[in-house]
Amino acid sequence: MAEEGLLLKWLQHLRTVQHHRFLVLRHCWRVGLYRQGLTHDLSKFSPVEFAAGARYYQGNRSPNEIERREKGYSAAWLHHKGRNRHHLEYWIDYAADGSGMCGMKMPLKYVLEMFCDRVAASKTYRGAAYRDSDPYDYYARSVDHYIIHPETAQTLEYLLRVLRDEGEDRAFAEARRMLREQKKNR
Repeated sequence: MAEEGLLLKWLQHLRTVQHHRFLVLRHCWRVGLYRQGLTHDLSKFSPVEFAAGARYYQGNRSPNEIERREKGYSAAWLHHKGRNRHHLEYWIDYAADGSGMCGMKMPLKYVLEMFCDRVAASKTYRGAAYRDSDPYDYYARSVDHYIIHPETAQTLEYLLRVLRDEGEDRAFAEARRMLREQKKNR
């Protein structure tokens, strides 16, 4: 009986990960980030990430929160953030001036993938209750403890506000425009 419960959680977690990855793929392709859409979150299939995800699966929030609460840390999250450049935590380093830890400026393509990821995560966990304001609201609840470069924060916040205020089509069009403009100015 316990094996059936574990298998069910394993399958539910697999379904959630695949659903999330599919949404990110669609969002990245709307922006023009084809390779990133295809390779997004592949580390979630590594043993350390997938095992924790299946064990702590809830369906309505990240399993990393539950693992962190139980153990005091999340080995899955530590593994994930260290391998995925679309997470702001990947870009935290010591400041060159010796003042401590700070956020490094993220390349635009990773900021845009982070935007796509946040929209997809909100859609995955909120389901039918999703609203275009959800990714912004989630960001606003957490931003006070982020270590993020000011320009990275400005770009992400701008896109989240456009999504919230003007809708998905406008937000993804704006992200696509930003990427085109960057390529043109190279």
